[in-house]
Amino acid sequence: MKKIAVFTSGGDAPGMNACVRAVVRTTLRCGYEAVGIFRGYQGMIEGDFWAMEAHSVSNIIQLGGTILRSARSQDFRTPEGRAKAYANLRANDIDGIVAIGGDGSFTGARIFMEEYPDIHMVGCPGTIDNDLYGTDYTIGYDTAINTAMNAIDNIKDTANAHDRLFFVEVMGRDAGFIAMNVGIATGAEAVLVPESKTDVQTLIDTLNSNYSNKKNSSIVVVAEGDESGGAFKLAEEVKKHCPYETKVTILGHLQRGGRPTCMDRVRSSRMGVAAVNALLEGKSGVMIGEINGEIVHTPFEQAIKYHNEINPMLLEMVDILS
Repeated sequence: MKKIAVFTSGGDAPGMNACVRAVVRTTLRCGYEAVGIFRGYQGMIEGDFWAMEAHSVSNIIQLGGTILRSARSQDFRTPEGRAKAYANLRANDIDGIVAIGGDGSFTGARIFMEEYPDIHMVGCPGTIDNDLYGTDYTIGYDTAINTAMNAIDNIKDTANAHDRLFFVEVMGRDAGFIAMNVGIATGAEAVLVPESKTDVQTLIDTLNSNYSNKKNSSIVVVAEGDESGGAFKLAEEVKKHCPYETKVTILGHLQRGGRPTCMDRVRSSRMGVAAVNALLEGKSGVMIGEINGEIVHTPFEQAIKYHNEINPMLLEMVDILS
């Protein structure tokens, strides 16, 4: 192995820069050359490479987003696109790659390695959704839930001031980890997630009961992937049957940005170091994760096929504590 490259792919997540920094400096410390690939697989196809030194990653650990930028590549879905990517990697003597991304990035990596087994790839889980199998925490998740929590705390102030019901939509197209945890942390009256069926009538009854008991405001946290159709659609239905003045807030991409928390910086750095060590040990086709505080290696096939599941006790907690 001569050079180790690193790229970020899919949705950006706070902590990606910390992981890039760890990969680059660990690679250089071990006596190898480090290369950054801009815009993920698309940059690989276009040969958009950056020979990185230690100073290339100075003063980035506190930054959100990703200095290597990110993109989704339709070209990489084709054999011709992957052939171009391989040719560029070989022309630049790159035979080890750290891919920071989610299941889409790892799916691409798995297919690529089947076609070109001389390229070794190890993944680091970069997604705010925290739904990848093989790790307790993904890069960006801790920052995202704290960002959402702070935003909902602010919304509660105005909800209390005006006796309002707020529906707050958070990210989570396929998984409700963000919604569930920020709902508990902010004392929401209800949390709606893709993993459980939404009973709109029960929600209406709960809100009306709260109003009758002189609860002057309420917060309902909705994951964007909930089958009810999102916060706006749900609010339109609920306000027909509830006396509250009803408002909707979509937090959206606010949750992707911002300075990563201490835990995201530490976990991302630890995973970046572990990814380089895995490549140097001859491992390939695995995702680096952290389970019960220990670094683990999960094959891409498992990380892609399975997904973390919400603890049913958390759903019960919302009802108990609301």
